[in-house]
Amino acid sequence: MSENDPYAVPALVRGLKLLQAFTPQQPEQTMAQLAQKLGITRSAVFRTVHTLVQEGFLLAVPDGKHFRLGPAVLRVSYGYLASRELLEVAQKPLEAMRDQLDWSGHLGVLDGRQILYLMRLPASDGLSSLVHVGSRLPVTMTAMGRVLLTQKTEPQIRRLLDGQPKLAIERALAAWQTDRASPSVIHNGSFETGLCSVAAPIYDMSGDVVAAISATKQTEEVPPHVEREVLKSAYAISRAMGFEPA
Repeated sequence: MSENDPYAVPALVRGLKLLQAFTPQQPEQTMAQLAQKLGITRSAVFRTVHTLVQEGFLLAVPDGKHFRLGPAVLRVSYGYLASRELLEVAQKPLEAMRDQLDWSGHLGVLDGRQILYLMRLPASDGLSSLVHVGSRLPVTMTAMGRVLLTQKTEPQIRRLLDGQPKLAIERALAAWQTDRASPSVIHNGSFETGLCSVAAPIYDMSGDVVAAISATKQTEEVPPHVEREVLKSAYAISRAMGFEPA
């Protein structure tokens, strides 16, 4: 961290550096060791360690002197590894779907009340989607978003869309009622006029929906074979993520 950076948060930087001080060679350390490594006072280390223990990022060892990394670190790293694994697993099936259909392929995850696009494979016409990796769109305006909403309850959707016009919420709930009865969602683009999309969910080994894929093209309707191919690709990705259907 640059000392002249006005936007950096020193306490956060100190906490992150402290976590990085734990290594396979030194999995357990005392406050004195940490203070020496970070070059800070024992009182500063005490406050940082206390906060990290409270949040689950550090655990106290039974001897009362040493600390080690806690389960919250695993949860954070799992999220990163799971996202990376998802992209690696999805690449080939999504490419095969794009090549088979010549529809643009996408993969996205739910990020608050938006869909975050993690992968985009354009069709040969180059016109079948204007979104890019990193784009975020309102969850109710995309096929992938509607797929992911099917995994939520009505109260959860109302909380998610809280603050939006009442009519928009009721329309989203009406679509949710229909969508959750189908294995896929077909959507005539309200964000990009003239585009049709069909999306299907991606499941992980625990059976939770972790993402969605979609095929998109400038057309008036989605042919049945496109829906079948999207479902086939979503199933292949889910199986590769460890999903075993009941």
